[in-house]
Amino acid sequence: MTDRGRQLSRRTLLAAGGAALAGLGCGGARAAKAKPIAVALVASVPIEQQWISRIHLALKAAQARGDITYAYSENVANTDAERVLREYAEGRKDLIIGEAFGLERPARRIAADYKSTAFLMGSSFPAQAPNLSVFDNYIQDASYLTGIVAGKETRTNIIGMVGGYAIPEVNRLMHAFMAGARSVNPDVKFLVSFINSWYDPPKAKETAFAMIERRADVLYAERFGVSDAAKERGVKAIGNVIDTAAQYPGTVIASALWHMEPTIDRAVAKVIEGSFTAEDYGPWSHMAKGGCSLAPLDPKLVPQPVIDLVLAKEKEIRGGSFTVAVNDSEPKSSA
Repeated sequence: MTDRGRQLSRRTLLAAGGAALAGLGCGGARAAKAKPIAVALVASVPIEQQWISRIHLALKAAQARGDITYAYSENVANTDAERVLREYAEGRKDLIIGEAFGLERPARRIAADYKSTAFLMGSSFPAQAPNLSVFDNYIQDASYLTGIVAGKETRTNIIGMVGGYAIPEVNRLMHAFMAGARSVNPDVKFLVSFINSWYDPPKAKETAFAMIERRADVLYAERFGVSDAAKERGVKAIGNVIDTAAQYPGTVIASALWHMEPTIDRAVAKVIEGSFTAEDYGPWSHMAKGGCSLAPLDPKLVPQPVIDLVLAKEKEIRGGSFTVAVNDSEPKSSA
């Protein structure tokens, strides 16, 4: 991924006209497919990166059930994305999944050329009829709950937050986390910084160190590297998307988890039954759909009264009596 490509938000990437394709009319009915269907994932970063690892895990589960055959390409440069996507389309894959960002423009262009192939794209833009659906990491419910833990656990009332890019997919989770912390601790302040990279653990670590120097005693680890800094300096960390508590025992005290299985399983089932159409899969990442959860809280690390408070709020979220606001604007430091 080029530096310029990394720095562009999804909205900027498609401003030149990709979004206009969303208005194309729907095609005819699709034919049902026999299992297993052929699925490919294209990613611009390593498969172990947080976002990609959750998609990969869900696809591996579908493969283990015998629903799909599965191939993937990782570390695909923006300049090579169109070739890789087109090769999979030419290879008669039934479902092609594009990760996000620099892959989005070529994915939309190729989907328009291969209307008999189903495409599922990580995107904050609309679906593109007739065959490109979109998904996103709407895990603000779980992020809000981890914010409650952080708001209760900070002693300095300063929380550091390190993100990749200030784009909607990152911003909304940070805002939800901040809202959860403020709900139980109105005195809490935040240090917010973006490293302008999706995978640069050393840079994230150094950014976190700087926040600890400014008295942050809880860190929101949106990127790899932050928890390493927390571990070295003896402060607490909050995980995002994946659970790294086992890798950072006593350091990572709560994590918001993304589960891509509801999204992937729905897309695969629709391809198999011949009913795949362009739609927004974003709601399938909500807690009510099983798309996100809070990692189990350890009473040795988080006091039981705080756990009880979190569980009570989780019950409200799942029951629909409390809705976590979605705020895609860039979060700012308040400390």
